[in-house]
Amino acid sequence: MQAENEEEDAVSVEEYVARSSFTRNDNDQLSFSSGDVLLVHAKTSSEWWWAELSGVKGYVPASYLLQGAEEEEEEEDPWQHKEYFGSYGTLRLHLEMLSDKSRTEAYRQVILSNSASLRNKVVMDLGCGTGIISLFCAQLAEPSEVYAVEASSMAEYTRQLVKQNGCEELVTVLQGRAEEIELPEQVDVLVSEWMGNCLLVMMTTSPLLIHFEFMVESVLLARDRWLKEGGVMWPSSAALSLVPCQADSYYAETMAFWEQPYGLDFTPLQPLAQQEFFTKPKFSHVIEPEDCLTAPCDVLQLDMYTLQVKDLEEIKGHFHFRVERSGVFHGFSAWFKVQFESLQRGGAPVELNTGPNSEPTHWKQTLFMLDRPVSVHAEDAISGSISLHRNPVWRRHMTVTLHWSVKRSREGTGGCQVGTKSFPMWR
Repeated sequence: MQAENEEEDAVSVEEYVARSSFTRNDNDQLSFSSGDVLLVHAKTSSEWWWAELSGVKGYVPASYLLQGAEEEEEEEDPWQHKEYFGSYGTLRLHLEMLSDKSRTEAYRQVILSNSASLRNKVVMDLGCGTGIISLFCAQLAEPSEVYAVEASSMAEYTRQLVKQNGCEELVTVLQGRAEEIELPEQVDVLVSEWMGNCLLVMMTTSPLLIHFEFMVESVLLARDRWLKEGGVMWPSSAALSLVPCQADSYYAETMAFWEQPYGLDFTPLQPLAQQEFFTKPKFSHVIEPEDCLTAPCDVLQLDMYTLQVKDLEEIKGHFHFRVERSGVFHGFSAWFKVQFESLQRGGAPVELNTGPNSEPTHWKQTLFMLDRPVSVHAEDAISGSISLHRNPVWRRHMTVTLHWSVKRSREGTGGCQVGTKSFPMWR
């Protein structure tokens, strides 16, 4: 019987090659280098597999591994262009975005408040979707030309919408990627709605797939190629905000639930629950203002005029919080805000803020759960850093790494507690 089990185990083990290096973030994970051959024993989830290298076992990120040379040749585009642009050819995502009143009205207000200055200007609306921003420009201002650029098949319908709304003399719809399109002239204003969860990466869901977008690179490439010297970027600047928070309900439903359901001890499932629910960020989380343990701070700030594509590989920021009231530190919540500078001298910028104290948006907030909650008291200090590291293989994906320490303000409440955790934002 033992021999039969050993044979079955041998058959179930699969050999994979590492496409790029990975450094473990906790004792359950396995570090490896590009080119290493790993033995995969179990595909525990779509993101993490249980593998072995040189006799050592641990969890490894599935997207870093490749099986066989033939598969490498046939591997799909690391940008996943087909599925990315394919999802924008349907109405599901456009309905979500257009129904977001805070988002759409912010762009409308930008156009309306700068209508006089947009007169006779040339505008590019990059990733225009259904063309609503282009239509705002045409109807609320008097630009000389609006180039509505859309890579997905939605562009065919955008042309119909432009004609239906009587804007075909001002708005020209161009179907193609930002890296490939050709314009007859440079533009005075480049406007785009490229933001996502944690500012840079947006999780979008279609009926058949979940994928991520990383549109900011296309915006920067279009800026460098088509924006006139002295031209305007909308948004003009962006910031990522972070706050230590409580998440009692989410912790209770995903972790505490296993302590005694129906009077039974299911605690052996808690490590599995932690791996399944806390390893990746929780998107579309709604944090109540009272769940914030401190005032938030901006940990990353982007200037859309000076930001370079190479800067996107890794962006770092630091934070220092002073706890305002006693509570349970379950994790960090993140959101973003962007500003649109005024074209008029002395004019006030328009801001779109996706935080808990602003009108709700379809982005909501993003929750990063610690593996174990930490009790904190007023005046405790939470300090650390955050880094957004772009995936070396799948270029629309990234990993968020948080380093933190909790320094106690009172004696007898424990010493300084430190922690590090990485959160993959990939499919």
